Amino acid sequence: MKPNLKIFGMILAYNVAPMLPTTISRISTGIFDKIFLTDDGSNDGTREAAETLGLETIAHSPNRGYGGNVKKGLKYAFDTGADYVVEIHGDGAQFDPSSTVEAYQFLRQGCDFVLGSRFQNKRLPLTNGMSLIRYLANLSMSAIDRKVTGLDLTEFHTGFRIYSRRLYETIPLSNNSNDYLFSFEIIAQAAYFGLDIREVPVEANYHAPHTSISLRRSAKYAVTHFGTLGQLILARNGFYYSQQFPQL
Repeated sequence: MKPNLKIFGMILAYNVAPMLPTTISRISTGIFDKIFLTDDGSNDGTREAAETLGLETIAHSPNRGYGGNVKKGLKYAFDTGADYVVEIHGDGAQFDPSSTVEAYQFLRQGCDFVLGSRFQNKRLPLTNGMSLIRYLANLSMSAIDRKVTGLDLTEFHTGFRIYSRRLYETIPLSNNSNDYLFSFEIIAQAAYFGLDIREVPVEANYHAPHTSISLRRSAKYAVTHFGTLGQLILARNGFYYSQQFPQL
């Protein structure tokens, strides 16, 4: 057991100035040693709004993309002493940060990576306003991902995740995409490196104001994610190693 953990909350932000107060109100602050915001080149006053709310803010310009923003935030957090970093979306709606409380049991056990699933209750995402096309695509892709990776997860395409220092120091994150593909690459890599991955339920409210990837970019993500699965299969079978999946 590890009772003296340093847990940082990392708010990923891009043009979410009007949503930030709601986001902050949903965070169970008692569990965090520090909460900071990484601003990915916003042009709507997100950084100023964050500073008004008293948030420590890391900003860069121009926009680096989702993966680039996560990389910068993780580096800052682990360089400044974090044991775990909880990813929190700046809109505060898509993935309820209160799931950190339920995940804490896994952190005390030394788990390497925690993912939040919207699909432990398969009807709930539709009730909460997820579009049918995203719902069906997620279920279908996750079924394939489960088969290929061998991970018993109900969802692979989630924005709620908790990163451990061990994961950060084990996986070659710098070689990953700076776009949304990063979110799946790191799961496939965690499976490849044999890390301890757990899952907790998380809710997303699509009826509330929120940010979301476009259908065009979603389609690109889906196609490229299959490429990552292919790399994983090749590396596991010793046919081809890549920067993301090096020889172990």
